[in-house]
Amino acid sequence: MDRLRQLLRGDPSYEPLEGGSETPDGERIEEAADQSFSWVDYSVFVLLGVAMLWAWNMFLAAAPYFQRRFQSNESLLRNFQSAELSVSTVGNLGSMIVLTKLQARANYPKRIMVSLAIQSVVFTLLALSTRVFLDVSTGGYFAFLMIAVFSASLATGLCQNGVFAYVAGFGREEYTQGIMAGQGIAGVLPCIAQIVSVLSVPDSKSKEDGAQQSSTSAFAYFLTATGVSALSLVAFLYMLTRDSSRSRMKPTATVSSDETTGLSSAPHKTVPFRLLISKLYLLATAVFVTFAITMMFPVYTQQILSVRDPATAPRLFQPSSFIPLAFLFWNVGDLIGRVIPAVPKFSLTSRPRLLFLLSFLRLFFIPLYLLCNIGGTGAAIRSDVFYLFVVQLLFGMSNGYLGSNCMMGFVEYVDADEREAAGGFMSLALVGGLTVGSFLSFFASNSG
Repeated sequence: MDRLRQLLRGDPSYEPLEGGSETPDGERIEEAADQSFSWVDYSVFVLLGVAMLWAWNMFLAAAPYFQRRFQSNESLLRNFQSAELSVSTVGNLGSMIVLTKLQARANYPKRIMVSLAIQSVVFTLLALSTRVFLDVSTGGYFAFLMIAVFSASLATGLCQNGVFAYVAGFGREEYTQGIMAGQGIAGVLPCIAQIVSVLSVPDSKSKEDGAQQSSTSAFAYFLTATGVSALSLVAFLYMLTRDSSRSRMKPTATVSSDETTGLSSAPHKTVPFRLLISKLYLLATAVFVTFAITMMFPVYTQQILSVRDPATAPRLFQPSSFIPLAFLFWNVGDLIGRVIPAVPKFSLTSRPRLLFLLSFLRLFFIPLYLLCNIGGTGAAIRSDVFYLFVVQLLFGMSNGYLGSNCMMGFVEYVDADEREAAGGFMSLALVGGLTVGSFLSFFASNSG
């Protein structure tokens, strides 16, 4: 028991830094005072968080549409979800590794703007694909989808690297929590859009009409994704004109370019990986494990059906709406978990060892999925309430809570001039967890 208390309490070698850092000669360097909180800046960061994961969640919520497109090919139908996850996370991780290496003259605002522009183009093409070239082979459409997923993942990598590094310069945990909350919102809204689009179209027994309804629904929420990316770009451009955006560059770099827009390509401090690991190993490992385990849920969620009889079940419990409903419950839990750390007494940013331990305990949720109605073969616990509220909601809540605490807390353990590099490093750990989890998902998809 004493060892457990010691593990959760932490030790002096992993404590938040106070009062600035020191030079090699032992002279004290006082940090620049953190900027005052701004609801405008917070709102823009929330919107950037929405845009950052909107693409990811749109692909997940569109599972019923993709199932219809791949229904003639059993192999693609069974594995397209895992292929999406793997291609997306590999592209995301690859871009993050490259971008993290390019610290010295990184222009984080430009990275954010380019990512939003790429997302707008990708989702416009996806929307058009629901209207034209509908007779393309399943293999051809699969190739197009993988290219779209890969392009969106590169944009997401640019956005994650840019946003988490950029926000770290403000020195305010609230803004990072805003980004994490925005990511949670990005999970909730696509699911709602998918459910509404399905339920708003009259039910049809005709196979041809059903395909047309699915195509119309997909067109609507892909086009919505384009709008979200465009709106986020406009909001960020406005943010760059604000005094807070220009002044946040001063503690970490000398602004030598356009002062009126906040864009700067001035040199940043290059921080060795080994130094970041030595300071952030507990939080980085916790966020890695948290998101690696999380990547199991999309594969199970697109396979698990309602325990109700499909012949008599209401439309909400039919696969076309029940699958996005299950994603909705997970993402609502995720959003709740991301918001909770905003209340100081519920924050664990000063308890990295506890976050580390809790991240591994989430493995407990994986066997719970096996108790549900996977593929309509029957459930050990015949209850949609158990699946939606106990498994999906709580699993999502644990992800949002642990992920937010880890991403909010890292600024407490690095010096002021290391914050941007630390932000990129933590986002790399997050994406690394997603990548590992996506490959593990192949085992889950073929064991169900």
